[in-house]
Amino acid sequence: MCGITGFIDFTGKSSKETLDNMTGVIEHRGPDGQGLFFLEKEKVQIGFGHRRLSIIDLSHAADQPMTVGDLTIVFNGEIYNFQEIKDELLAKGRVFTTVSDTEVIVQSFQEWHTDAVQKFIGMFAFVIHNKSTDEFWLFRDRTGIKPLYYYQKNELILFASELKCFHKHPKFEKRMNIDSVSHFLQYGYISGDTSIFENVKKVSPGSFIYFNADNKTLKETKYWDAADFYKKNKLNIDFTEATHKTEEIIQSACEYRMVADVPVGVFLSGGYDSTLVTSLLQKNRTQKIKTFTIGVEDKNLNEALYAREIADRLGTDHTEMYCSESEMFDLIEKLPFHYDEPFGDSSAIPTMLVSSLARQHVTVALSADGGDEVFGGYNRYDYISKLNKIQKISKLPLPYNFLINKLISNHSDADRYKKIFNNPTAYQLADTLNTSYLKSDLLKLFKENISINEKSLISGLEIKGNLSKMMYYDYVTYLPDDILTKVDRATMAFSLEGREPMLDHRVLEWAATLPDSFKYNKGEKKYILKEIVHQYVPREMMNRPKMGFGVPVLSWLQNSLKAKLDFYLGTDFIKNQGIFNEIEINRLKENILSGKDRHYQKLWYILVFQQWYEKWMNQ
Repeated sequence: MCGITGFIDFTGKSSKETLDNMTGVIEHRGPDGQGLFFLEKEKVQIGFGHRRLSIIDLSHAADQPMTVGDLTIVFNGEIYNFQEIKDELLAKGRVFTTVSDTEVIVQSFQEWHTDAVQKFIGMFAFVIHNKSTDEFWLFRDRTGIKPLYYYQKNELILFASELKCFHKHPKFEKRMNIDSVSHFLQYGYISGDTSIFENVKKVSPGSFIYFNADNKTLKETKYWDAADFYKKNKLNIDFTEATHKTEEIIQSACEYRMVADVPVGVFLSGGYDSTLVTSLLQKNRTQKIKTFTIGVEDKNLNEALYAREIADRLGTDHTEMYCSESEMFDLIEKLPFHYDEPFGDSSAIPTMLVSSLARQHVTVALSADGGDEVFGGYNRYDYISKLNKIQKISKLPLPYNFLINKLISNHSDADRYKKIFNNPTAYQLADTLNTSYLKSDLLKLFKENISINEKSLISGLEIKGNLSKMMYYDYVTYLPDDILTKVDRATMAFSLEGREPMLDHRVLEWAATLPDSFKYNKGEKKYILKEIVHQYVPREMMNRPKMGFGVPVLSWLQNSLKAKLDFYLGTDFIKNQGIFNEIEINRLKENILSGKDRHYQKLWYILVFQQWYEKWMNQ
C-alpha cells in the first residue's frame, strides 16, 4: 500500500522539486520511503513520484518508481496472487530481480500487455510509462478500492492517489465545480468519474486510461464490469451446494489477503461480515488472529460488547478501545485534510479511530466491506416489496393513480415518494433512498443556477430482478465513492493498509449468479452468509438488530457542534463565500435543530462542505 503521483507536462513548467513536493504531501500513505523518477525530453517532462508503505519484499530492491526495460511503474496496492503469476512467467523464461508484486505487474504487462490485468487478484492503482514510445497507461482495480485521480488542462496531465498532490503543482488551476457541490449535498459523496474540481476526474473502477504523447488524447477502456455477471441467468443450484461454494470462494479471498511480510489483523465489529471473515481465518489456525474494535459511550451505537463476545468465542487476540467524544471531535478537524474533497459519511470518524488503534499492533488490517452490496444486506432492500406494489398501482387507470398521488402529497416525504411513484424502477428507488437533498431543496440553497441530477445514476441495464438491480446500483456508486473512499483515507491517515476480502472480484462474479432468494429470503437479508456464520457462531449470539458504525450526529449538531454551525453557517462566512442563500441556510438549520426536519444529514453535509471549503479554497 502506497501513494502515487506524477505529471506529463508539455509546457516545460514542471521540475523535480515540484515532483518532490507533490510526493511529500502524501507521506502518510507511505512513511517507509520516497522515490522519484524525473525525465526531461525535448517535448515533454515526465515525473513519477512514490511513497512506500513496505508490505511485500521489504528490501530496497522493491522500491518505486521501478523500471524494467522500457517500462517504468508507480503502483499503489497489492496483487495477492503475484506468486502464481510469477511462476507462470518464470516458466516462460523470464528472470526476476526482486520478490515484489510490483515487478510481477511490469513483467506481466510486457508479456500480455493490457490483458495482464485480467490475471490480477487484488486492489491496485498503477501508472506505466513506455519510454521508447511515450505511451502511458493508468489502471484502477475492478471495484475501485484504490483511488486514482487525474487532471488534464493546458498541455498538462497530473495524476495522484489524493487530490492534495495537485495543489503542489504551480500550474494546477483550483476551480471548484459547483455542480459537484450540489451532487455532494444530494449524496454525501461525489459519485462517478467527476470530482470537486473542474478538469479533475477519477479513473473509473474496472478501467484503464491510455495516453499517447504524440496525439495527446486520453482514451478510457472498461476491462471489467459487475453488470456483465448480473446479466447472466441465475444458477439452478441446491442451497447447500451454493453455501459450500460461497464459503470456499470467500475462504480463498481471505487467505490471499493474509499474504504479507508484516503483521496482519482484522477489524471486528461483531456484525455478520466481520464475524465471517474472522471465523474463516481463525478456524484452521493455531496462532490467534489479531482483531480490533472501537467502543463508544452511546449504548445505541456501541458494538464493542458484541465484538468481544465474538472474539472470545472464536479465540482471537482481541484489542478494544473506548473513545470519548473529545477524541472524535479532534478527528473532525482533520477530516478536510485526509478527505480532500467533501465527504459526508460520519462513520469516517470511528473508522479512523479503529485504524489508529490497529496501527499500534499491525501494518495490515482486513475489513469486511462489500457484504451488504454483494449479498443483499442493507435495510433499504426491504423496500423492494413496496416497489413491486407501486409498479402495479402505477399501471392502474388514472382515477386510482390520482388518488394515490393525493395520498402521497400529504406525507412529510411527499417529494421522495412522488419520484419513485412517477418512475417506479429499482434504480430510481435505490437512488432516492440514497439521497438527502432533493431538487426542491437544492434550488433554494444556491445563489446561482446549478445542474441537479434528477435521474438515477444507473438505468437501462438488462439486469434481471429488482434486488439485483439495487445491489448493482450500490456496488458501482455507494460502495466505491462512499465506503471504499472512507476506508482508504481512514486507514492511510495512519499508514495502515486496509484489505477487502469480500470485494475479491471472484466473490461478486459468483454471488451475482446466485438466486436472489439465497441472498434475501422472506425478509432475511444476507441469508446465505448468515447460514455460513452460524456454523461457527451460534445464531442466538448474532441475532440482534443491524447497528452500523455510526456516531450521534444529530445530538452533536444540537449540542457540541453548535458553535461550529454558528461560525460556518453564519452570516459573515456565507456572504464572503458567495455560494449559498443565507435565508435558506438559516431556515434549514432551525428546522433540523428543532426536529421539524428529520433529515439531519443535510445539515451535517453543509457543515462538512464548509470546513472543506475553508481548508482548500480559502488558502
